[in-house]
Amino acid sequence: MDDFDALKRHIEQTLKIQCGNYKEDYIKRRLLSRMRSTNTTNHGEYLKYLKATPSELEVLRNALTINVTEFFRDNDVYEILRKEILPDLFSKRKRLRIWCAGCSTGEEPYSIAMILHEIMSTNKELSVQILATDIDKVVLAKAQEGIYSPKAMVKLSDAQTHHHFNKLPDGNFQAKPHLKELIRFRPHDLMGGTPVSRWLDLITCRNVTIYFTEKQKDDLARLFHDALVSDGYYIMGKTEYLGRQVENLFVAKNSVQKIFMRKD
Repeated sequence: MDDFDALKRHIEQTLKIQCGNYKEDYIKRRLLSRMRSTNTTNHGEYLKYLKATPSELEVLRNALTINVTEFFRDNDVYEILRKEILPDLFSKRKRLRIWCAGCSTGEEPYSIAMILHEIMSTNKELSVQILATDIDKVVLAKAQEGIYSPKAMVKLSDAQTHHHFNKLPDGNFQAKPHLKELIRFRPHDLMGGTPVSRWLDLITCRNVTIYFTEKQKDDLARLFHDALVSDGYYIMGKTEYLGRQVENLFVAKNSVQKIFMRKD
């Protein structure tokens, strides 16, 4: 049994996740992400680390299921976006640039695009570009295609579904061009040390940094700070936090929903 097979068996025994239910490339991509985060260089080293570090088990479980997402996840955040953040930004400039980091299969950027389309439909002078990125090119391709099953649409109203999606002959739904034209999907490694762009008005990176080491979290916060304009916003996941080394870079605008504004 080679190291990869031994690692899969350990995952199946400890996490009760059947690796055989997933494509091998998917498992290897997720393991590679965790190996980078734990500074291990091969499957054998990571297996030793996993056995010696019980806390890594839950992190690995989350990493293997990280693509579970939905439209308007944590709806309170989107209501604040709709009623407070986007109106505030548009009051200062007519064109916004937004980065959805770790966008997975695209539900988050499409959700934001729906809100923006609603706002911009009443003011033709406004415009926006959403940069949606993920390190996983497979899920990124699905996001770009914009096709979702009926199950994925359950949180959308009938009006939202009808207005923003075309129903396909197979029963699935595809995002309409007016949403797609607002979004540019790109591969990007958050650990690469370079933002996808600069002078951004809003960055969302939700439920991603919980898989990173403290140093990586801090480095990412610094990267986001440098990429934002002076009054730009940064939105984290509800279970995430800013480390002590970087909390002075941002001002909390809504501490419950983890919404921050860049501090100069």
